Parts: sequence; C-alpha cells; structure tokens
Amino acid sequence: MRRVLFVCLGNICRSPTAHGIFQQRVEEAGLGERIHIDSAGTGDWHVGRPPDSRMQEAALQRGYDLSPLRARQVSAEDFHHFDHILAMDNSNLADLRDIQPAGGAEPRLLLDYARAADTSEVPDPYYGGEAGFYQVIDLVEDAAEGLLKTLRQELGELS
Repeated sequence: MRRVLFVCLGNICRSPTAHGIFQQRVEEAGLGERIHIDSAGTGDWHVGRPPDSRMQEAALQRGYDLSPLRARQVSAEDFHHFDHILAMDNSNLADLRDIQPAGGAEPRLLLDYARAADTSEVPDPYYGGEAGFYQVIDLVEDAAEGLLKTLRQELGELS
C-alpha cells in the first residue's frame, strides 16, 4: 500500500484537482486497493468546503468529478501516515517543511514528476481567469503520469 497526499494553500483548487485526477488514473490502472489518495491545505480557511466551483467546472469538462471532495488542513500526523506528500508550489513546500516532524515523509513538489512542464510549480488559479484552471489540469495530468509510474515501481508493478 502506498499513500499520497496532495497539498496546496486552501485545498479548494489545486490539491483537490490533483486528488481527483490521480484517483481516476489509479482506478484506471486497477490500483485503487493499493494506493490511497487524499488532499489537504496548509491553511484552515476552507475546511469542510467543496472545491472552488470554477475548478469543479473546469475539471468536469475534462472528465473529473471533484464534487465529493472536502477541504481539510494538513497536520503533522500526516507525515507519518503518507508515503508521498506533494506540494503544489514552493511556498506550500516551505510551509510543509515548517511542520514536518522528525522521521516523517519528506515533502516534494508535485511537478517533480512532470515530463513536459516548463515550470516547477502549479500556479494558484484562484484570483486569475478561466484559463488558469485549465492550466492546473494540464500540469497535474502531466505529473500524474510520472507519479503513477513511480508508484507502480514501488509496488513492484513494473520491472
């Protein structure tokens, strides 16, 4: 079993999108029983709320239903529960490292797994226009493929 946590600032745009996209990829690969996925935010402003409606709409147009997801805040305990903790940007990564307990999982940037991205960070689309939400999906889809390949190797699914 592998456990993956996606983290952004408020857990209403980028990390739930990564959660939904990666969950679908994992299910399509037949690995739903072997990979657990969750998402969280470094802040607590949106705890209990669904993803941003603009993000949900963009995701739905691409075939991803984010409506069941609800925001939560990341905790120090998550570092002992998850194998992979993946931040959307360097600010989130720094916040994660500030609360990382000794012996906990080492957080990384999600786009470390991307193959075609020309950036290392998934930009926050919250205050921008509609195109930003689709850019998030494009970047996450790219990284999801690389992450899935890595997890398949860890699980012994690939030689």
